[in-house]
Parts: sequence; structure tokens; C-alpha cells
Amino acid sequence: MPSATPPLSVWARNISPSPTLAVDAKAKALMAAGEDVCSFAAGEPDFDTPQHIKDACAAALQSGKTKYVATGGIEELRKAVAESYQTAYGLRVAPGQVVVSPGGKFSCYLAIMATCSPGDEVIIPAPYWVSYPEMAKLAGAVPKFILATDRAGFKVTPEQLEAAVTERSRLVILNSPSNPTGAVYSRAELEALMAVAIRRNLYVMSDEIYENLIYDGLQPTCLATLGPEAERRTIVVSGFSKTYSMTGWRLGTLVAPAPIAKAVGELQSQMSSNATTFAQYGAVAALREREKTRAALDQMLTAFDRRRKLLHAGLNAIPGISCLLSEGAFYLFPNISSFGLPSLEFCDRLLDQGKVAAVPGSAFGAEGYLRLSYATSDAVIEKGLSRLANFCKSLKA
Repeated sequence: MPSATPPLSVWARNISPSPTLAVDAKAKALMAAGEDVCSFAAGEPDFDTPQHIKDACAAALQSGKTKYVATGGIEELRKAVAESYQTAYGLRVAPGQVVVSPGGKFSCYLAIMATCSPGDEVIIPAPYWVSYPEMAKLAGAVPKFILATDRAGFKVTPEQLEAAVTERSRLVILNSPSNPTGAVYSRAELEALMAVAIRRNLYVMSDEIYENLIYDGLQPTCLATLGPEAERRTIVVSGFSKTYSMTGWRLGTLVAPAPIAKAVGELQSQMSSNATTFAQYGAVAALREREKTRAALDQMLTAFDRRRKLLHAGLNAIPGISCLLSEGAFYLFPNISSFGLPSLEFCDRLLDQGKVAAVPGSAFGAEGYLRLSYATSDAVIEKGLSRLANFCKSLKA
């Protein structure tokens, strides 16, 4: 009689699949079956990658740039990333402090792996991006949450951070502009949080993937520019997916003090080798051909800003829903707690009955909310709002 197969690992048994990808996959499956679904689930721009970036990648492919390269990325791209931080923020970065990875998600995971040991605590403000807690758990660390509601503008305070720190705390994750809320911390707010991190000897992972998608004249703050001590303990994660509509290219960046960057590179060398070689040449064009890139980004920002206001006004016109206006990224995070339904049930019924796809707030550690992406067309936004209004009216009936 054959023996039972061994169990899967504790990592495989305890990991939660990405709820954002799951909702998007269900919506796409319904659309493939002929259903007319208004999807607000996807966290990616609905624009094509700018042509000059694609051309540079194609040229690299044609010229044989198809072999392994240095784990941290091609030298030309690492230099371009370093120069971009000098130009945008006045932050002096050596190319050796830059690691190019297969996606911003992987950069986040590498940052946690490089700084956290089993049993260490990772402090994660909620609402949070769905993958942060799972990444911490995969590193053997313990996620610890602090919640900021819409009453606080979805931003945690220094007092909350101070109260969460214990002797096991190792890393705090900050994300501005935020996924899922679109909240943007001011420089003064970040300085106050950084003061706690410095006083309590924490590393900070600053996820700045949406740094260029910002509205109303606000300016992004690079956390590593808040002084020498901030620079010494900050790991800045970004990438090309959101700003340049390159989600499928899988190119992330990580900028850190040299010892951390070295550790991250060594981890990556054993986990994925290098990011796709020819794709990196497209990323060089994104950073070097600034006028073309700026024109493409401005086009996206104009559309996102219009859609942001359209969706925000429409949501607040629906009885029972209240919603803050996002300041960055391409999400709104409306409060639907008045309907008395768990957000997962609300979203399941909204998709099944109203043919509108949204992600439940519970996936982001914030029950009573939804995440809606306005990286979709005006027509989908208008149709989706009408369907959402009818669905909400049925719940109140």
C-alpha cells in the first residue's frame, strides 16, 4: 500500500493568494464568457507602453541582448536610475546602491528578506497593499498592523507608530502615494514618522512605486532625503510598472545603503538571477528619453485626473457611500459600512448581481471599504457607477 505523500511546506500552506488578482481574474473570466462586466479591479494603467520604450527593447532584442547580465541590472540602467534620484530629489546614489529586480513586488520581498529574520516584527499601516503581510510571513517575520481610517485621511500618526514598536520590531513599511487609498503623506508627516523610526532603531521600506502619479500640485517626497539618518536606514522601492505603463515587463528597482543593496543583490542572485535583459534597455529609454516619456506620462495623468474626479463625484452621489478624493495613484477607497455587509460579501454580490468588479476592503486590512481603480475608461466608470447605484438602492430597499 503506497504511503501518504509528505505535506506541503508551512509557507505553501499558510500563504494567501492575491485577492486583487483573484477578483480581476474572475471579472475577466466572466467577460470571456460573454458577460458585460465593468471592472474596477485591476491595478494597472489602461494605456499601452510608450512607443519609444518598446522600440528600445525591440532593438536590444534584435541586437542579441538576450544573455545573463549582472544580478543587480545592466550598468547603464543602474546609472540611469541613480541619476533620476539625483535629478528628482537631490539624492546622491551610486549605481552600486541600485538593484533592478523582476518587478516592484519582488523588490519589496527582497527588502524584507534582507532586513528581517524569523520572529522579527514588520509594522504595516493599514489600509495596506495586499502583499505586504504575506511577504513578511514568507520571510518568517510577524506582520503587525496599525489602522488609519478615512477620518484620519488613511494616514497613521507618529503616536500610533510609537505605540506599535516593541523590542522585536525591525521594519516599518510606508507607502505614499498609497495603494489602495491614494493618500499622500506630506513631507512634515513623513518627517514625524521617520523621527520615530530613528529613535526606535527601525529600518524603513518606502514603497514609492506611484511617486509620479500625483495630483493637485502636490509633490512626492523621497523618504531617503529626510536627513543622513533617514538615508542610512531607508530602502526605497519603485519600478516601471505604474509610471510607464509597463506592468507586464516586470522591472522593479530598489535603492538602499550599500550594505543592504549588496545583501539584496546576493539574495536575488540565488532566487532569480537578473531581471529580463532586453527589457532593461526599454527601461533605460524610459529614463533617458525624458521629453518623450514626460509627454506620455502627462497624457496618462490628464486622463487619470479626469477619471478620479468623475468617479469620486459619482460615488459620493450614491446614498450610503462616502469617499475621500485620492491625491495619488489611481484608486479610490469608498466607505460602504452603512450597508451592514462585510466587504467581501458586498463585492461578491456586486459582481454577481450588478456585474461590477471591485476589491473588498478586508483584503487591505480595512473592513467596510472597497477599492476601485480608475485606470479604466470614462465610459466604464459611468456605466459602473450607474450599476453600483442600482445595486446599493436594492440593498436599502
